[in-house]
Amino acid sequence: MEKLHTAATVLIVPGLRDHVAEHWQTLLEARLAKVRAVAPLQANGLDCNARVEAIQHALEQIDGEVVLVAHSAGVLMVAHWAARYQRPIKGALLAAPPDLQAEWPAAYPSPDTLRANGWAPLPITPLPFPSIVAASSNDHLASLEAVTAMAQGWGSQLVELGAVGHLNPASGYGPWPQAESFIQTLDC
Repeated sequence: MEKLHTAATVLIVPGLRDHVAEHWQTLLEARLAKVRAVAPLQANGLDCNARVEAIQHALEQIDGEVVLVAHSAGVLMVAHWAARYQRPIKGALLAAPPDLQAEWPAAYPSPDTLRANGWAPLPITPLPFPSIVAASSNDHLASLEAVTAMAQGWGSQLVELGAVGHLNPASGYGPWPQAESFIQTLDC
């Protein structure tokens, strides 16, 4: 398989489940020539501060330009990271951010648990880099209205993907070729 070449290094920021073999982020990582991923946490997996520090540690290992690719809670981690750290970022693809005010299915940590572990308040101020928020019209972790409000607050371009669930293997993703197009747009 031919690798996709980017000018910037792509940093994959997974959600709370970290690296899932059949997830589009994991498959994308295998397709990219210049890529790193935030390492899974061995402890304190629900601690927002530990997640933010893991992003910072990964970025410290990268020289040159970076495009962030975050999914789900990874998007929230990026928002917290951007509020705390200064580093030039070329752009960010922020896919399916969850809403900490929503009711989540039992298979997920409760938003109350996340709020108690430092995830709230979520920074909703303009990000200091270009960003694309990819939103689903039927995500069980966030309404389209909630994701639209996040995108507006972050100054992000909102792309409505239609009814794609949470954009994860349970929703039928596997490969998500559109992510490569978004990365190329941000890497210009």
